[in-house]
This record gives sequence, C-alpha cells and structure tokens, in this order.
Amino acid sequence: MQGRRRHVIVDCLGLLLVVVVTAANVQDRDGARPALERLHDWYEKITLIWADGGYAGRLVAWAKEKPQLTLEIVKRNDDVSGFVVLPRRWVVERSLSWIFQCRRARAHASLAGRTG
Repeated sequence: MQGRRRHVIVDCLGLLLVVVVTAANVQDRDGARPALERLHDWYEKITLIWADGGYAGRLVAWAKEKPQLTLEIVKRNDDVSGFVVLPRRWVVERSLSWIFQCRRARAHASLAGRTG
C-alpha cells in the first residue's frame, strides 16, 4: 500500500512535540503507541493527552498502564450535524495546516525554478 500517515503530538500552542510517520495502512491506535512512548521518554512531566475518536478503545487502557499517560478522547456531539470545531482538536489541525502549507510552498518554489 502506498502513502504515509503522520501521528502528531503537539502542545497546547500547537508546537510539535512528537511525529511518527507510518505506512498509510497502519491504524491510528497502532501508530499512536510509539508516539506516546516517545512523548513519555522525552517529556516526562506531560501526563494528559487529548485525542480524537480514532484513538479510542484499548489504547486508552494501554496508555494509562504502560507509559502512565491519561488519554482523554475528545468526542463529537451526536446532536450536531455538519462541521463542528471540536475542543482541543483544532490545535492539531492548525499545526498540520502549517506543516503542509510550508511543504507546498517549498514544492512550488522548486517547480518554478525548473520551468524557466
């Protein structure tokens, strides 16, 4: 399978703390384990992680036991239809947009240099 999946952990300001890149066919919960282990190794004082629903399930219990992190799932309200900004989730989305915006800018600059 082609493609990549980025498992990103950011702080409250959206600054990158941990990035783990896996194949696109790796589930969110499976890619989160090495990311959470690295987070615990590098930033021992961080104990609470907010995550979206893709990380729910056995990962929550594993995070509490193994790296001793509290993984709190930010859930979407079922009563609301359409697009809704989820609390804390927007921080990660903004960080990803910064990363990809910069990546696109570099790609366009290198293409412009080739077409002269």
